[in-house]
Amino acid sequence: MTLQGDGKSPPFVPGFVDYLFLSFTNATAFSLTDTLPLSHLGKLLMMAEALISLLTVALVAARAVNILA
Repeated sequence: MTLQGDGKSPPFVPGFVDYLFLSFTNATAFSLTDTLPLSHLGKLLMMAEALISLLTVALVAARAVNILA
């Protein structure tokens, strides 16, 4: 939304993937802080990366709890 229009491209209109990316990054702690992907593919790939990180942390925590119990 901070890109300046050059008159050739239409203005940015958020779609489903944009709102999904926003809600996913707000719901998880693995959100981006300094950069945002602009393409839908980039947003989906970043969401997949964050989901894999979240699952890895959950599996390690579950293993640690299982060892202690």
